[in-house]
Amino acid sequence: MNDLPRYDQAKWTSQSVYEPLLSEKNMTEVSLEHIPLPSNLKRNSLTLPSLSEPEIARHYTRLSQMTYGVDSGPYLLGSCTMKYNPKFTEDVAVLPGCSIHPDREPRTIQGTLEILHTLQEHLATIGGMDAVTLQPPAGASGEFTGILIIRAFHESRGDFSRNEIIIPESAHGTNPASATLGGYNTVEIPSNGEGRVNIDALQAALSENTAALMLTNPNTLGLFESEIELIASMVHDMGGLLYYDGANLNAQVGLAKPCDYGADVCHLNLHKTFATPHGGGGPGAGPVAVNAKLAPYLPGPVVEEKDGKYEWATPSDSIGRLSSFMGNVGVLIRAHYYAMTLGREGLTDAGALATLNANYLMARLEKEGFKVTFSGRRATHEFIISFQKETKQYKVNAMDFAKRLLDYGFHAPTTYFPLLIPECWLIEPTETEAKHELDRFVDVLIKIREEAINSPEVVKQAPHTLPVKRLDDVKAARELVLKADFEQIDAAKANQQ
Repeated sequence: MNDLPRYDQAKWTSQSVYEPLLSEKNMTEVSLEHIPLPSNLKRNSLTLPSLSEPEIARHYTRLSQMTYGVDSGPYLLGSCTMKYNPKFTEDVAVLPGCSIHPDREPRTIQGTLEILHTLQEHLATIGGMDAVTLQPPAGASGEFTGILIIRAFHESRGDFSRNEIIIPESAHGTNPASATLGGYNTVEIPSNGEGRVNIDALQAALSENTAALMLTNPNTLGLFESEIELIASMVHDMGGLLYYDGANLNAQVGLAKPCDYGADVCHLNLHKTFATPHGGGGPGAGPVAVNAKLAPYLPGPVVEEKDGKYEWATPSDSIGRLSSFMGNVGVLIRAHYYAMTLGREGLTDAGALATLNANYLMARLEKEGFKVTFSGRRATHEFIISFQKETKQYKVNAMDFAKRLLDYGFHAPTTYFPLLIPECWLIEPTETEAKHELDRFVDVLIKIREEAINSPEVVKQAPHTLPVKRLDDVKAARELVLKADFEQIDAAKANQQ
């Protein structure tokens, strides 16, 4: 275990080897004196690298490797689910017919419309719902869409007094923002001793002002809400609606349908359950599925089939458009192809494997002495460990462990979320990680714990092998630098030398 390799820049190495980037190498000056350009566009010289094609290819390959992603290594990011994106979906998404102009006549894009219509039907079936919109361009947008649909439903009945959304503290982290943006006051309720919705607290929070309960199931503690049917009936009896956050749907595809246990509206994160790209701010997709009574309020257009032909249609009481077209069509096609390739049994197996991986990893970490929250309970597809003991004994906290993990070629799990568990990691291995990678993850954590005991400063000052060292997380979030100051960069390099 002492011989575990470190991840140095873009390669595995047992030594501190650093290959300079092209920007750090000498450049060749090319004269422009004899080029016939207008005087206002002419420069006396231009600094260009004198490079071969292989050097250029290697340069950009190394730059891509310095940005960690799902193709670089394990990415056990709980709740955000950075899942490997199968490359076979790319072949379909880049076909000429998949890049269509929003103003094309439906008769000229029947193939694309059929794909979108089929995807609508499949997502509705998976959720047990009656209708689907594909417009929301991301998960948070899907949440916001669900809130707008809930508002439209209540107001259509003349019920303008419902101004509260109840949100359990174990819900997905973006729920409060979506509810607030939709014009609602949020009412947070605590969890019970088992990490699930506190029924007494829910009963106390429910009132004639309740518009909906936003529920994540399984919740962000990795636990299925065992009293879900009771929760749904309590909300419905008070005249509210049950919003289901599909952040963790992949743990139950083919096993349970949100509508069957009382959900009225749910959004589905395609990057989580259907392996579409996620990162860089988009593009993404967060389709929303609803039951029959909410179908008239879906944003338009949706795709309908009539007499074997596909066309755009706008629901009767639509909340309006959310995007300029049918969402991000390329992402939607990837999800469709993925679902069609795996089929009903394959999608169910993927969720089962994700659950198996999570429980295996949880059991191994607990066996090695790491603190697993809600010990003794089966995880769904993710679980939580806490570094409270390590923080108290060695003054090395969860963030220090996360930063040091980067030196060993793993992206850190979600750190300090959910907020109700101190010094925590939320870990989600997904179905795509092999057993030997999960074992290596445990071996690395054991190694880092040994470092925390014997050389705590090594952990507290990590990472050591990445192009960017330890950042001031607060300053980085509040004082964004969106434009490079090359004079400042050169000065910093000079000081380092």
